Amino acid sequence: MPLKLVTVPCLQDNYAFLLHESDTGETALVDAPEAAPIQSALESRGWKLTHVFLTHHHWDHVEGLPPLREAWSPTVIGAKADAGRLPDLDQQVSEGESFTFAGHDVLVFDVSGHTVGHIAFYVPDAKAVFTADSLMALGCGRLFEGTPEQMWASLSKLAALPADTTVCSGHEYTASNAAFALTVEPENSALISRTEAIKAARQAGEPTVPSSLAEELATNPFLRANLPAVKAGIGMDGATDAEVFAEIRRRKDNF
Repeated sequence: MPLKLVTVPCLQDNYAFLLHESDTGETALVDAPEAAPIQSALESRGWKLTHVFLTHHHWDHVEGLPPLREAWSPTVIGAKADAGRLPDLDQQVSEGESFTFAGHDVLVFDVSGHTVGHIAFYVPDAKAVFTADSLMALGCGRLFEGTPEQMWASLSKLAALPADTTVCSGHEYTASNAAFALTVEPENSALISRTEAIKAARQAGEPTVPSSLAEELATNPFLRANLPAVKAGIGMDGATDAEVFAEIRRRKDNF
């Protein structure tokens, strides 16, 4: 495929992502935590930064933008609903809209919860969704602004994507997320196996992001709040999916 995906570690535990179209030479960056490693990743490959997709306004996802903007003058795209808190946008997008990057459709999802106005970008031709601090590897973002009902609705949208979708999330929190997930489903064999693989990867200094949606559906407790076995396991038979999600999120906050 002409689309190439590169994961760029930034700051202490952030990730940015580059999506490069080899036919046109265009390159999109998803979030800009820190300029230097992103510049290095571009320059080492001889790529020109043409677009930046911003998921939400938190400093550790936008602080690296000014030097990149000065160097490359990319088109910066972000949420219309959060334009007042984001850096200046060249294009504002909303839930249900799509736009074109290098001839490929990019679909926009409102995934409010971590923040209100957080968006995710789904690129079907790359089989990738860029979720930042909404759906994360074995977790989800803390609810700093939104409600459990909002976040459950957001995660449900992402869970409905094809199972072979690559989930490009924003942080290396997977090991701690795995330790918590085991408190919710201690007998989940897929989770046990994944936890061991995560430990091995981290000991080798390897990232655990991105992940696959199939992995998340099988092991991520925040995506599994609708399952009767999960509800029973935490003593919430008969509760709504959103209520179970809220309880799991509460437990994680206090873990």
